[in-house]
Amino acid sequence: QIQGMPYGNCLLVSDGPINNSTGIPFFYVTPKDNTVADLLKNPVASLTLPEADGNFCRKNVIDPEDPRCTRLTLTGQMVTVPPEEMEFAKQAMFSRHPVIRKWPRNYEWFFMKMNIEHIWLQSWYGEVSIITAEE
Repeated sequence: QIQGMPYGNCLLVSDGPINNSTGIPFFYVTPKDNTVADLLKNPVASLTLPEADGNFCRKNVIDPEDPRCTRLTLTGQMVTVPPEEMEFAKQAMFSRHPVIRKWPRNYEWFFMKMNIEHIWLQSWYGEVSIITAEE
């Protein structure tokens, strides 16, 4: 009934090991997840990251999902990580989320990343700034 409709999900994400962040979101996913099955058919996606550690929200004890807290939205194409980036993707995900090493192997896990096309920085009740990839 919802085929073709946008579908949101929470996925673990990493942009690299702690001392080597790249800004490119990597994911460890399974095709058994409806979100991933959809992305394999239509790779267009968006990812919103709240300013959980920002000074304003932390100092004022405001929920990171409150509209006064800044959030970054990345949009682009989700692609399977190519072989030449596989080792980096493993380091990125396993160093930030060690629990995934224990996930059941029979789920056919693989790595995806987002090729970012647009970056929006939203703060304070809807003000949006467009950020270039170079920035």
